[in-house]
Amino acid sequence: MEGASVYKGPLTKNRKPRTDAIRNRERVLEAAKAVFSQGGPEASLEAVARHAGVGIGTLYRHFPTREALYEAVYRREVDQLVELAGQLETQKTPVEGLRRWMQAGVEFMATKKGMAAALALAAHSSSELVVYSIDRLTGALGQLLQRAAATGELRSDIDAEDLLRTLVGMCYAQDGPGWQAKVLRLVDIFVDGLRRRPNGRRNQRLGSSAKDR
Repeated sequence: MEGASVYKGPLTKNRKPRTDAIRNRERVLEAAKAVFSQGGPEASLEAVARHAGVGIGTLYRHFPTREALYEAVYRREVDQLVELAGQLETQKTPVEGLRRWMQAGVEFMATKKGMAAALALAAHSSSELVVYSIDRLTGALGQLLQRAAATGELRSDIDAEDLLRTLVGMCYAQDGPGWQAKVLRLVDIFVDGLRRRPNGRRNQRLGSSAKDR
């Protein structure tokens, strides 16, 4: 029994640091997202540490290089977008679910733009990062598109990868203060433009028939 008590002691003591380490890592990632999405010279690792409420040494213990932190933030954002797609399938109507996902995609692109240079280096050194993000994001977006098309609310000839590239293009075409608000407005217009309009098509056919007479 004495041996058992000696054995249990270190295990109990080791649990708290592991929990704290996980918590600190999540705090750093969440802070990095907030700081990097703002971009500019203030988006430093020191600013991330301050925002997270941890020391710079703690940050470096989890992420030894700037690129390692950027890649971790990027992967976390991709995973969260994939999870959001699943949630929206049960919480929103199909078209509104697609709209909400694309709005979240704008937030993701804001973070990505804030660390574009480092991500380019990470992607160059690891093609797996590019494949990982494209496959998972197009898969999640494809599910939302199929659901909306199945109800007849949305056109059925939309490709998920094309739509994702459109979203990326809209984000990178805008710059300067307030660019996210401009893109969110474009997202609303774009999603509304993807809706099926059977009445309009019928009117076009009727108009064509009249001309033929």
